[in-house]
Amino acid sequence: MTDTTAGRIAATPGAKPVYSANYKRLVLFLLVTAYTLNFIDRTIIATLGQPIKDTLHITDTQLGLLGGLYFALLYTLLGIPIARFAERFSRINIIATAIIIWSGFTALCGTAGSFLMLGAYRFGVGIGEAGLSPPAHSLISDYFEPKKRASALSVYSFGIPLGTMIGAVAGGTIAKTFGWHMAFMVVGLPGVAVAIALKVLVKEPPRGHSEPEAHPLVVDDTAADLPEAAPQLGFLGEMTEMWRVFKILFLKWPVFNMVMGITLVSFGGYGGGQFAPPYFLRAFHLDYQQVGLIVGLVAGLSQGIGTLIGGPITDVMSKRLGARWYALVPAIGVTLAFPFVVGVYSAPSWQTAALFMLLPGALSYVYLGPTFGVVQNMAPTHQRATATALLFFFLNLIALGGGPPFTGWVIDHFSAFHYAHPTAGSIWDAINGFSGAQPADFQTACPGGKAAKTASDAAKAACNGALVLGTRHGVIIAYAFGLWGAFHYLLGSFGLKQALAKARSDRGEQD
Repeated sequence: MTDTTAGRIAATPGAKPVYSANYKRLVLFLLVTAYTLNFIDRTIIATLGQPIKDTLHITDTQLGLLGGLYFALLYTLLGIPIARFAERFSRINIIATAIIIWSGFTALCGTAGSFLMLGAYRFGVGIGEAGLSPPAHSLISDYFEPKKRASALSVYSFGIPLGTMIGAVAGGTIAKTFGWHMAFMVVGLPGVAVAIALKVLVKEPPRGHSEPEAHPLVVDDTAADLPEAAPQLGFLGEMTEMWRVFKILFLKWPVFNMVMGITLVSFGGYGGGQFAPPYFLRAFHLDYQQVGLIVGLVAGLSQGIGTLIGGPITDVMSKRLGARWYALVPAIGVTLAFPFVVGVYSAPSWQTAALFMLLPGALSYVYLGPTFGVVQNMAPTHQRATATALLFFFLNLIALGGGPPFTGWVIDHFSAFHYAHPTAGSIWDAINGFSGAQPADFQTACPGGKAAKTASDAAKAACNGALVLGTRHGVIIAYAFGLWGAFHYLLGSFGLKQALAKARSDRGEQD
């Protein structure tokens, strides 16, 4: 009997469910919402960085540690064991628990009165956020068939620019009115509601549900489906399983180069992005709300467009011209974006900088969906959460853990150089003088990048001018790592079609 109002066909005993398009959209919407909160809580440190720096009198290296390594260390280390749990236990329960943990620690950041306390709470945020993407990628792969996974993962990845945008706008507005402590507390609260919604509305699909060999005949969005979990393994078995996934990611030429590509592009993006709001504050003397609106809306819109179109473009291109376009589209997009990044950080006014900012994200953020899609399509059914966790371990330990502190370290050195050599204003001067720069001397003269309130106007201008140039040149250096990543994507395009075909054959799938 057909239920026309619900759009479902009555269940046949023993058949696997077919989830309606509307239900799958609901699942994806809730996962995108969770990922949006993930990135609000992860990246709001960039929006609040300057007021934190002013209050705690810290260096840009320390600011980079708060936005990078202090978050990324436990985030990356815990991602792998959590992913192994996700291969055999409820992915929904893991995600819901993770959201509550990271939301709570984000709110606690608002109570921090010192650099060490804020750093400790950032470790806690990383613990919670480790539990989202590996099980989420696995769920999406079970809900969406291989040829639509890059598109679905692009939609999921839309949480990155959306979270960055909301965090920048909301964080800047709240910080201006109530201070940075309150901003942390406010953005940490909504996670509980999303965790409850996921637990109530989303259920576990059978493992491998959307693989080509499965052709279920029943449409039923309400039946209780027990996942076919991965078998229990001892320590040696776990290590063997991890080695198999490691070989897929790092010992297959095209996949390794795509992993290197996403890591290097993200290294530059996390590093440069961490200091985008501080740059606008330092260079153009805007307030927190204005900077939040500029960086959030302009950059967020651009990055959102790139994220959403990356998967569909590569799905279409690979279907028409071959699978190597899963690597070529990111290579082309990232390369074209870099000149506009230089334009942003060389512009004489914030209006011109904002105009340039409309383009880099739309060009470069096409790399996310295709890369995640290739990783999921290369991995066997019971290794997909693990594949995402291993990818994120490598990606985030290097990119998120290293990008912001590296960029802050470079900014500290460049700022010190420009303070000591006020007439040497080019980036090449700063690079040549890098080794001789003395950041400690700059920090002594300009605590937190600013001269003392009682200092002369000339001293204040010298501190600010050096900090602006140092930030400008440091951010450009960070984003230049994207060009290195684009080269790896180009290398990854060779042999990608054959690698994906073999992975399908090994799983017994038909094209």
